[in-house]
Amino acid sequence: MKKFMAEFKAFAMRGNVLDMAVGVIIGGAFGKITTSLVNDVLMPLLSMLTGGLDFTAWKWILKAAVMEGETVVTPEIAVNFGTLLAVVIDFIFIAFAVFLLVKTMNALHRKKEEPEPEPEPEAPAAPTTEELLTEIRDLLKTQK
Repeated sequence: MKKFMAEFKAFAMRGNVLDMAVGVIIGGAFGKITTSLVNDVLMPLLSMLTGGLDFTAWKWILKAAVMEGETVVTPEIAVNFGTLLAVVIDFIFIAFAVFLLVKTMNALHRKKEEPEPEPEPEAPAAPTTEELLTEIRDLLKTQK
């Protein structure tokens, strides 16, 4: 049992597990932000553009509620596809944000991994006029 607990402790304290836990917590908070953005900002704007339709209230009633006065005897049975639409938009925003985050992190990793370019070797210095004249003189001497 001690060996099992030691293995579990080693697993739980590894950096990857802690990083994943932090990611899950931040992801949950980010999910709340995007849900609020969709429900409280985008859906009202979309509703205004479509003439005041409330998308979250869109539903397909399978069986109407049975009422006795103001008391509900049997609640309605409905498919709430407006709520599904809001959740799908929420998912698209979260997926897009995660895509941008991963794309940015990959670009940073590539930049970190690229070796710095080596400086180009300097071109050999061109011979001076005096050196060229000396070579010509020496060639002329050998031709005689």
